[in-house]
Amino acid sequence: MDLRNRRGIITGAGQGIGQALALEFAAKGAHLLLVGRKEETLKETARLVQTAGGSADILAQDLTKPGAVDLVAESVQSWDTLDLLVNNAGNVRAGRLEQSSGADIRSMIDLNLTAPLLLTRALLPQLRTSGAGTGSLVLNISSEIALVGMPFYAVYAATKSGLAAFGESLRRELHGTGVHVATVYPGATDTAMMSTQNADWERRPVADVVADVMTGLAAGDHEINATPEEGRGMQQLNVTDPLAVDAAIAPGLGELEVAVKDHNSI
Repeated sequence: MDLRNRRGIITGAGQGIGQALALEFAAKGAHLLLVGRKEETLKETARLVQTAGGSADILAQDLTKPGAVDLVAESVQSWDTLDLLVNNAGNVRAGRLEQSSGADIRSMIDLNLTAPLLLTRALLPQLRTSGAGTGSLVLNISSEIALVGMPFYAVYAATKSGLAAFGESLRRELHGTGVHVATVYPGATDTAMMSTQNADWERRPVADVVADVMTGLAAGDHEINATPEEGRGMQQLNVTDPLAVDAAIAPGLGELEVAVKDHNSI
C-alpha cells in the first residue's frame, strides 16, 4: 500500500497512538484533519505535523456528543480527495460490571464503537470515490483485549471486539472497491490512557506500536497485531483452550481488581 500524500482524518489525534500516527503520515506528505476533545493538544500535534513535513487542520469535538460526527464529516465535504480515516479515539473505565455506572458504559460504547461506525458511514461516499482512484484506507484501532477478554474490562472489551468485527465485516462488504479496511490490536501501550492503572503489564513504547502499524499497512495487511511476538502466548491459548486462560487468570483476580480499580480515561 502506498501511504504517501494521504488526505484524511485521525480521531484522538491529540496524544498517544493517534498523535504518533499523524506524525508518520505527515512524514509522507499527508494533509490531515486532527480531531480530539482538547484544542491545546490538537494544536501541538498540528505543530509537530508541520515540522514532520505534513499539514493539518484541527477540530476540537467530543465525538460522543450529538451532532459531533456530522460536524467532522462536514469539515471535509469540500475536499477533492479523502483517502484516509483513522478511527483511534477511545476511552476506558475498568471495574466490576455491576459497579459500573450507566454513564460510563454509554461513554465507552459511544466513543469506542458508535462514533467510528457513524463517522465511517458518513465518509464512505468520499472514501469510495478516492478508493476507485489511488485507493483509500480505513484504519480502526482496536485492542489486544479483543483477542483476550480480561476481567474488569467487560464493557471495554465489548466495544473493542465490536470494532474489530465491524472492520472484518466492512472489509468484505467493500471488497473490490479500493477501500482498504485494516484493524490494529495494540497491547498495553505507554500512553496517558494507561497512566491510572497499576497492573503488572509491560507497556510497550508508542513508537514500537506505530512502527508495527506502518509496516503492516505498507505490506497491505488487514489485521495488524501490534503486540510483541514473544508475548502472544495467551492469545494463542485463548484460541485453542480458553478455559485454560480462565484458570491462569483466576488466582490473581483479587490483585488485578485492586490494580485496575482507578483505570479511567473518561
